[in-house]
Amino acid sequence: MSQREGLVLVTGATGYVGGRVRRALEGESQRPLRCMARRPEYLRGQAGPRTQVVAGDVLDPASLGPALAGVHTAYYLIHSMGSGREYAESDREGARSFAAAARAAGVARIVYLGGLGHGDRLSHHLASRQEVGLILRESGVPTVEFRASIVLGSGSLSFELVRALVEKLPVMVTPSWVDTTTQPIGIEDLVAYLVAALQLSGDRSAIYEIGGPDRVSYGDLMREYGRLRGLERRMLRVPVLTPRLSSLWLGLVTPLYAGVGRELIDGVQNETVVRDTRALQDFAVRPRGVREALARALVNEDLSFAATRWSDALSSRRTPRSWGGARFGSRRVDSRAAWVDSSPREAFRPIARIGGKAGWYYGNHLWRLRGLLDRLVGGIGMRRGRRDPDTLCPGEALDFWRVEAVEPDRLLRLTAEMRLPGRAWLQFEVTPEKGGSLIRQTAVFDPVGLLGLVYWYALWGIHQMVFAGMLRNIIKAAGSAPSRVAGEVVSGRE
Repeated sequence: MSQREGLVLVTGATGYVGGRVRRALEGESQRPLRCMARRPEYLRGQAGPRTQVVAGDVLDPASLGPALAGVHTAYYLIHSMGSGREYAESDREGARSFAAAARAAGVARIVYLGGLGHGDRLSHHLASRQEVGLILRESGVPTVEFRASIVLGSGSLSFELVRALVEKLPVMVTPSWVDTTTQPIGIEDLVAYLVAALQLSGDRSAIYEIGGPDRVSYGDLMREYGRLRGLERRMLRVPVLTPRLSSLWLGLVTPLYAGVGRELIDGVQNETVVRDTRALQDFAVRPRGVREALARALVNEDLSFAATRWSDALSSRRTPRSWGGARFGSRRVDSRAAWVDSSPREAFRPIARIGGKAGWYYGNHLWRLRGLLDRLVGGIGMRRGRRDPDTLCPGEALDFWRVEAVEPDRLLRLTAEMRLPGRAWLQFEVTPEKGGSLIRQTAVFDPVGLLGLVYWYALWGIHQMVFAGMLRNIIKAAGSAPSRVAGEVVSGRE
């Protein structure tokens, strides 16, 4: 059987890179695909209909034999940096177990993603990543190891770090590590390399250093992100800021907690640039530059948001969960859900009639006041109303909203067109649930800079009142008792 036809196994398919690789391979229908996960029930709802999903854990050697049976090429996209200070030992143990099982199963090739770096004084994190590659190669199974520096893409750790710093801090006190030279690669180009490894000829192990054409620093990345978002930022350099203090600082102002921040900063103190350019000779991939990679990350984040079903995050719970102040990328989310004793069609009917003369189901005087304030600052206000009282179409105006997507009896998503220090969406989703329906209402705000954050939190109490009242009255309009509202409010961390 050729490499093109052989069964491919993806480990880490619920992770950031592994999930992207899975989707890329699912788009190539001629290649059978299997994904291994510790909690396969979480992956089955995301995987394509032809993708096999099996249970397996690299720290449980007995589970690896069935997962690797019949596999030609195995992607090893697992690491444990978020699991604590002993993650290097966990990575070492997992790599040894997987390598031994792959050899026993007759796997023809392992494809691994490691970290780019040179010299004997690598950070703990980079040294661990390269040690895993060595363990896989020494197993006797031919291993293709890609070594990459910063990965730029919506949701990537480095992108989220840059975003959080630039969005929140007009003036940044920056340590020396922001000047360290790196060679970032866009997530799409990284995935292209990983997928292209399936077509490599030969049966020998190889290490490929990959990166985009630009050599930049974290400071350069932050300045470029600021330009793309229209944010002016100043950086004040300080001569001394230890990795520990830097990590604690990151824990306060970014989504990273201090442990991961410390490991990340240890790594960015190492120069991570491509010295061996053989990847450009052996692969047709030509990575894009930093500016385009950052711009695409912002665009793709919007696409990911548009395609996201908010209920997917709730599938492991028996009761509908609601949360306020949570994050989706840079966004703030207020979401709440309720069961109703109505069919999806009946539950969706009041949602389809929202706005215009029917109003917004709670606090209509507050909505009118918001429209008046919008008019005073040059916005469109509430004067547009709606075209038809019963039906909505994608693209049409609805008061100071625009219909972004509508699926009869299931989904309505509105995007705000009033004057805001950011962007906003309001989404309603109806799904069948236990003989009735589950209505999920989600408000999302993507703030720009500190003004956007101040706006969100200044209106926090009003939003809580309005959105909760809106859902209660939608339930009444759907013919269900308000006592059926269920859910708990969870405050998300910035």
